[in-house]
Amino acid sequence: MLKIINIAEIIISVLLVISILLQNRGAGLSGTFGGGFGGYHTKRGFEKFLVTFSVVLAGLFIILAIANLILAK
Repeated sequence: MLKIINIAEIIISVLLVISILLQNRGAGLSGTFGGGFGGYHTKRGFEKFLVTFSVVLAGLFIILAIANLILAK
């Protein structure tokens, strides 16, 4: 059981890294140097999917990490 949780945790962590890297880098330091967009931007389509997918993956990763901690004892 512990081996399955470890493998699932590795797969979810790789998917989480990929989903975070695919997200748009709209903010960053551009606002510091005057190049930032001052308006309100709503997420649509694939960008919204990536954000919700990242949140779900982060939640699953935390749940699996806690389960791994409990079962390791």
